Amino acid sequence: MIDNFAGKTAVLTGAGSGFGLECARIGMRLGMQLVLVDVQQDALDAVAAEARAAGCEVLAQRVDVADAQQMQQLADAVQQRFGAPHLVFNNAGVGSGGLVWENTVADWQWVLGVNLWGVIHGVRLFTPMMLAAAKADAGYRGHIVNTASMAGLLAPPNMGVYNVSKHAVVSLSETLYHDLALVTEQIGASVLCPYFVPTGITRSERNRPQGMDGERPSKSQLISQAMVGKAVASGKVSAAEVAQKVFDAAAANQFYIFSHPHALGNVQERMQGIVAMRNPPDPFLERPDVGAQLKAALRAD
Repeated sequence: MIDNFAGKTAVLTGAGSGFGLECARIGMRLGMQLVLVDVQQDALDAVAAEARAAGCEVLAQRVDVADAQQMQQLADAVQQRFGAPHLVFNNAGVGSGGLVWENTVADWQWVLGVNLWGVIHGVRLFTPMMLAAAKADAGYRGHIVNTASMAGLLAPPNMGVYNVSKHAVVSLSETLYHDLALVTEQIGASVLCPYFVPTGITRSERNRPQGMDGERPSKSQLISQAMVGKAVASGKVSAAEVAQKVFDAAAANQFYIFSHPHALGNVQERMQGIVAMRNPPDPFLERPDVGAQLKAALRAD
């Protein structure tokens, strides 16, 4: 657990919007050294300027987190400028929907590249640096937070490629937690599983790289964009509130971070079904109107 954030270094991917931006703002208020990472240059420039105006030391780097070489260059730059970070927030993510067989190879490569490989690179590059710092200094404390989703604990239909990426992040994070516990008490791990929170994720296509251009969206993908966009826009929990939960978890060594704990009823139903060896339960038990709407839209001519 991190008991004092002042003067500590935080690495934040996806820092230009959503949870990453709001965590950066908390870091500014706490007097942290900030490593700000985003693929969108104008958003990155804006948050870096805000952090410098707040008096923070800043390393801002445009990075595609799916790219191993770019992530290695980031890790090297962090080591050279600040040494091992204390808080690593592997947060960058993109959204994509549609019936699972309708996602193209480019869809899979893009979503898994950012949502999963971005986290993999963050873990494999920064954890050894943090472990070395812990070995050298008994007072060092570090924490790694990976952004998954409630879709990493459920399997909502018409969101297959996104679900797969986020289930993998939950598994990676749980394993990281156990692996760290084997070798140190100085570094912890958490997984963030937000539900519908207004962020920039519904506009992810704006940052889709060249060479992974999507084909014309299928009917199911257009339906997914509309329904998820509406749900996210109507979210009552803000990104700033979720960001505070991230810092609270790092301070308390709390593993699971939920934006909407009341939504865990669906998770409980799924887990009970697994233990009882039942078929997957209706994902719309609590909102049958949404399920009926989705089915009707997909079956309409």
